Amino acid sequence: MARLTDRIPYQAIVDRPHLNLPDNGRIAVWVIVNVEEWQIENAMPRTVLSPPMGQPLLPDVPNWSWHEYGMRSGFWRHHKALTERNLPVTMAINGHVCESYPRVAQAGLDAGWEFMGHGYVQGPTHKLSNQRQSIADTVDAIRAFCGTAPRSWECPGLTETEETLDLLREHGIEYVADWVIDDLPQEIDTPHGVITTIPYTVETNDIAIYALQNHASDELLKRGIDQFDRLYQEGEENARFMAISLHPYITGVPHRIRYVEALLDYIAGHEHVCWMTGSEIGDWYRAEMT
Repeated sequence: MARLTDRIPYQAIVDRPHLNLPDNGRIAVWVIVNVEEWQIENAMPRTVLSPPMGQPLLPDVPNWSWHEYGMRSGFWRHHKALTERNLPVTMAINGHVCESYPRVAQAGLDAGWEFMGHGYVQGPTHKLSNQRQSIADTVDAIRAFCGTAPRSWECPGLTETEETLDLLREHGIEYVADWVIDDLPQEIDTPHGVITTIPYTVETNDIAIYALQNHASDELLKRGIDQFDRLYQEGEENARFMAISLHPYITGVPHRIRYVEALLDYIAGHEHVCWMTGSEIGDWYRAEMT
């Protein structure tokens, strides 16, 4: 099997062909709301409180509850902010959320958000006992709930193995957000056809900003403005993409939601901005490259 890096040859962005966004756009912005199921029986994928006196505990009630707050309260702040602004949204959703949190899944469906596969339940891809089955279960769950199968995917924690891309394409996935390597999409060959990377982010991602780097509540706004301004400037010469990755338990809380809203409003105040979903970006890119 070829090394993963051999399958995605280096390309300097200054050498990429000129690409034309719709409506003379300079930058495309996509918002990803990550909707996950954390199982209280397991160790938590992420923690806000360290184990008391250094003693790990199961069930981890405080850290599970931290996440659960996002599903019960935080999600609805994101939902309100995005639907009031009539923005297209990509909802990266664990397949089992369609069964365990149908109220959340239905709200995304009713709003017309794109359902992006995000694993079946939240956990690292490389620790799955049967990765193919997990992908199939996720695709089937989303298809059963939405009536259509997902076309795009984001692995939990962006975790992959050497066979992940092949398995995703085998199950009909065309676009993947795990490869945060460029400000433009790129194509990767698989035995089942090409899969296209969609520019994602670990920098304008609320997990990195708040849960890992522990910044003040306004950091997403400050960093997001700086990110947008430079990409918007570069967009005069060639298309650029900006991802804003949100988690309900992180930026859906009262002391941070205003900064999400302010960032959306700042970007919307500019001309030549295209708001797109993940699959819309992928479809556009493939059309441009043909």
